[in-house]
Amino acid sequence: MTTTELLRLAISEERHVFELRQRGRAVAAAVGLDGQNQIRVATALSDVGRELVRQDVGTTAVFLLRRSPAPALLVELAWQVPVTTDSGPGWDTARRLMDELVITATGVTMVKNVHHSVALDERVLRQLREGNGASALDELRAQNQELLETLENLESKSTELERLNAELEETNRGVVALYQELSDELEQTNQGVVALYAELDAKSAELRDAAAARIRFWSNISHELRAPINSVVGLTRLLSAPGGDPMTDDQRHHVDLINESAATLLALVNELLDTAKAESGSLRPRLAPVALDYVLTQLRSAVRPLLRSGDVRLVVDPIPELPPLVTDETMLVRILRNVLSNAVKFTKRGEIHFTTEPGPGPDELRFVVTDTGIGIPPGEQDRVFEEFYQVPNALQVGVSGTGLGLSYARKLAELLGGTLTLNSTPGVGTEVVLTLPTAKDQLAEPAPVACALIADGDAEVRTQLRAALTGLADEVVETEDGRSALNLAKSRQPDLVLVGASAPLMSGSAVLSVLRLDPELQTVPVVIVCGDDPGGLARSVHGLGAAMLHEARISPETVGRSVRDAQLTARRTERR
Repeated sequence: MTTTELLRLAISEERHVFELRQRGRAVAAAVGLDGQNQIRVATALSDVGRELVRQDVGTTAVFLLRRSPAPALLVELAWQVPVTTDSGPGWDTARRLMDELVITATGVTMVKNVHHSVALDERVLRQLREGNGASALDELRAQNQELLETLENLESKSTELERLNAELEETNRGVVALYQELSDELEQTNQGVVALYAELDAKSAELRDAAAARIRFWSNISHELRAPINSVVGLTRLLSAPGGDPMTDDQRHHVDLINESAATLLALVNELLDTAKAESGSLRPRLAPVALDYVLTQLRSAVRPLLRSGDVRLVVDPIPELPPLVTDETMLVRILRNVLSNAVKFTKRGEIHFTTEPGPGPDELRFVVTDTGIGIPPGEQDRVFEEFYQVPNALQVGVSGTGLGLSYARKLAELLGGTLTLNSTPGVGTEVVLTLPTAKDQLAEPAPVACALIADGDAEVRTQLRAALTGLADEVVETEDGRSALNLAKSRQPDLVLVGASAPLMSGSAVLSVLRLDPELQTVPVVIVCGDDPGGLARSVHGLGAAMLHEARISPETVGRSVRDAQLTARRTERR
């Protein structure tokens, strides 16, 4: 810090205070402070000086000009006898009028910033140190003159303030008049708004009653339709079940067609019922880890029979390594089935491409269905998600549908915490994207078991399954056919059963059906090991609360996922 000493004074009596004030104002003027700041410096010095004289403290005042780091006038007051207090009117005045006050036990430094560079020659310094010889009376006259100037300034400002107050009062009268006018208009408007609200409330009540009536109608008609449709489905399954009366190939084909039609009709009725539940807020997802392999098998089996001809191909990409998906599997299948069914309806040639991929967020999965169909015009792309709306086009003629599919699918997607979006170009095709969060679940890993039973006619498959169960099952029991598997299950009471879909003597689905009828074994987790395109097997296996595993994809990871799904399904069955 670079400083220059300007003046040094000794203060011990009341008369020295007048000199301190006078010299302080002169120094402030010399360093270039304006009139107001000169008065501030002089007043601060005189008030602190009086405090020190009152306490009988001999003080030395040193005036310094600080040139760096920032120009400022410094006044250092030093004393030998400790000051009893640094509080009081004088000190408060100094704190308000000076820019900084640094107080120690033996002195105080008062700082007033100077916002420009200062150049003082020897002549000015000599005049400051010699003083002008003014008496205390002269200083009092100077103070009185400063006071008069301040009073005149205040009087001028008071006159200006009175003028402004008069203008403000006149303005306020105009504002009050305008406010009264606006209040009258607003009152009239409010009366109209109140009447409009009353009318809107009446209309809203009518709409709520109509919506409630529609939901009741959908719920009632859906319940009424489900009973006979379930009977048809059950009877067709009995006709085609093993052990029934033999049928010709044509008869079996006709029964299969009846079963598929009844299943499609049942799915439509379920969608109507779920739509009514979603609108009423009573549809709730049941979250559980989902086996995506099984979902793809279901979708492939459901969609392939719908393809119009060999001109359209269904391409399903293999599932990459993905984080576990925890969601409502039934809702997921219904969303994707609706999207794929639409793609089949409006694609005459080309392909329908199904992809499962991570993203876009770190905890999300995307299901993308792309087709080479007729596309949707830009103006219709938002309307396709409205209930009962169908885009007019040539392929719509003769195509069955209610216009509920995409609306229902979007409602389900939102219930699962995801989104369903659509992007389409007429004549090129359509892309529909389902994005779902990958929720965490404490049951995402399979629980270890004491005893696992493997039943399959293929020795190599049994070996692969045994190796995949290492670390998951303490003991593994094997057999070659379904009939002996049932006998072992009754005698050993296993904690897990893995049975081949085409096991000799008794198929996997037959073994599963018997297990589900046995009170002691009906909750045991079951995994059905199958080959490509199981067809209706996937639906029946899922309906009986079991998991599926593709025999070509046996690994510790896939077996672990299948066992986890089977255990979760068994827990849900046990709670029911």
